[in-house]
Amino acid sequence: MKTEANLNRREFVYTGVGYALAVSPVTAWAISTPTAGLEAGEVMIPTGRESMPGYYAKPKKPGTCPCVIVIHEIFGVHEYIRDVCRRLANAGYYAVSPYLYFRQGDATKIPDIEQLRTQIISKVSQPQVMTDLDATIAWLKTRKDADAQRTGITGFCWGGNTVWMYAAHNPAVKAGVAWYGRLAGEASANQPKFPIDIAATLKVPVLGLYGEKDHGIPLEQVEKMRAALKKAKSKSEIIVYPGAEHGFHADYRPSYNEKSAADGWQKLLSWFAENVKK
Repeated sequence: MKTEANLNRREFVYTGVGYALAVSPVTAWAISTPTAGLEAGEVMIPTGRESMPGYYAKPKKPGTCPCVIVIHEIFGVHEYIRDVCRRLANAGYYAVSPYLYFRQGDATKIPDIEQLRTQIISKVSQPQVMTDLDATIAWLKTRKDADAQRTGITGFCWGGNTVWMYAAHNPAVKAGVAWYGRLAGEASANQPKFPIDIAATLKVPVLGLYGEKDHGIPLEQVEKMRAALKKAKSKSEIIVYPGAEHGFHADYRPSYNEKSAADGWQKLLSWFAENVKK
């Protein structure tokens, strides 16, 4: 089902149906959530002179729903991210995932992850992402069936890092859940700050979900972030899953850890029920 598909299209048209080529082959246990009882499809989100593609899902019911912005991983808004939106819609949320590097190209069509990093990710700036997420909030405010005053954010990997940063950027967001997002690193023009740099000023409660065996995010970084949050008396929390790798929620990849993913999802629902829905 497609809605608003012809609204303000640019030359670049996002056609993110299926899984990103860079993650092929997809595992046999990938979860597929049907659209029964839901309204779902493509949208175009105004961002000034351009419009940003995205995907949304919401319950088919009268009235307004609390919102969750789903910040995609490095591979863009492919089938896994769309499925996460449908899962959130089944939990009663108006979920939307904006394609945050649409200006740089369609990441789902690039077959090599290193090529993806050099051609697209390296060109996406943190300020651009913050502005586009602001535009997504503004767009939600125009939806008659979305209660934008109750908005949470969640994201995975690249998107997990962005959850922390946007929670600091926009204190009007009610809560965030960051799945294995990078916490520290070397500052650059595109990414001047990391989550550990903003921990002391973070007002939005963020739940961080990390894997013990994540080789890209060492436990030393996680503990430093925990200490910074504790020192700031933040309401944010971090959970580390024993034996889980990076991408443990990504059911389409070999890194998937069913037990950790299921527990993390329940904690996400509880976190949002407490901080967003009420």
